[in-house]
Amino acid sequence: MGYHHYPSLFLLLIITLSSSSSYTVQAKARHLLEITLPDPELPNLPEIPTLPKPELPEIPKPELPTLPEIPKPELPILPKPELPSLPIPEIPELPGKP
Repeated sequence: MGYHHYPSLFLLLIITLSSSSSYTVQAKARHLLEITLPDPELPNLPEIPTLPKPELPEIPKPELPTLPEIPKPELPILPKPELPSLPIPEIPELPGKP
């Protein structure tokens, strides 16, 4: 049953090959960064005229009608219910730890 060892060996081979090839990519990228290019000459751009700021006309504020006042309703005073007093139960003390 040596067949079960091949997938792990294949995975190890892929990881080894991918890690060894990444260094060459980094080295090539480093060479690209070290290359200096001359500054390109840019053509003179024509001046763009400034536009005047548009003025918006003033809009009159609308007058809102006032809301009629509604009187507060008077609520009747409810009597407080009389509850009977209950005796407080006595709680026995717990025995202390030795």
